[in-house]
Amino acid sequence: MSNTMNCRGYTASMVFDSDDKIIVGRVMDIDDIITFHGDSVGEFEANFHAVIDDYIAACEQTGAAPEKPANGKLMLRVAQTVHAAALKAAARSGVSLNKWAEKALSSASKKASGTRGLRAVKA
Repeated sequence: MSNTMNCRGYTASMVFDSDDKIIVGRVMDIDDIITFHGDSVGEFEANFHAVIDDYIAACEQTGAAPEKPANGKLMLRVAQTVHAAALKAAARSGVSLNKWAEKALSSASKKASGTRGLRAVKA
């Protein structure tokens, strides 16, 4: 069972609030904060679609591009020498170029943002 719902490329979490007897949703994987709720799954779904439509319309009115969640696909153009060196480095590491590039990008992005890798914490 999944506690998420999808609409137009966006995913929302679904959490039942037992105090208010509603399903509370928040759009995930974007920095903009979009929340909504519904008394039933049908109402929750309708409200999710409405807030996504409103978010996109508000962005269009202000001239801002709506934030989109990353889909995990990245197309790059690099110099042939860089491509060849990356292929060789991946082969030496025993992984595919995709896995090697993912590790390199992850390491570089953590270094650039000054963050460390997240650790799972068991409650």
